[in-house]
Amino acid sequence: MKCLSVSQPYADLIVKGKKTIELRTWNIKFRGEFLIHAPLKIKKNVCSEMGIEKTKLRRGVIIGKAEIYDVKMYNSIAELKADYEKHFASEEFLRHKYGFLLKNPKELRVPIPYKGGLGFFNVNINSAIKENDVKAELFDEEYRYQWVGKH
Repeated sequence: MKCLSVSQPYADLIVKGKKTIELRTWNIKFRGEFLIHAPLKIKKNVCSEMGIEKTKLRRGVIIGKAEIYDVKMYNSIAELKADYEKHFASEEFLRHKYGFLLKNPKELRVPIPYKGGLGFFNVNINSAIKENDVKAELFDEEYRYQWVGKH
């Protein structure tokens, strides 16, 4: 499956459905579902501006997925600034010309440790998930079902 590394806190904003446009300097023809990887690098200045606690951000893992349904081309900085509530890009990103329009975000309950890459890169989920990750997820699910309806 295709995967894209997105710096934190932007990766979390995407999987939580708050960021619906991902800005890039390059265009793509790809449409469809892709995984979202949160690299080790955190945009500390963005965290400060948005009041996000950087110690709570996951890094070096695949944290979710979303779907690209179109690409918007920006012809001016005014157009980019008009969409601020959809991309939350700081001034350094206002040179980006393309906005990947995103929908159907989904956050993984158990992040998958993975080394990122440039642009879109392919990920084999089966080799990325370790046996203990799956056991832990199944245990959490079973434990929750035991307590449903008992409160």
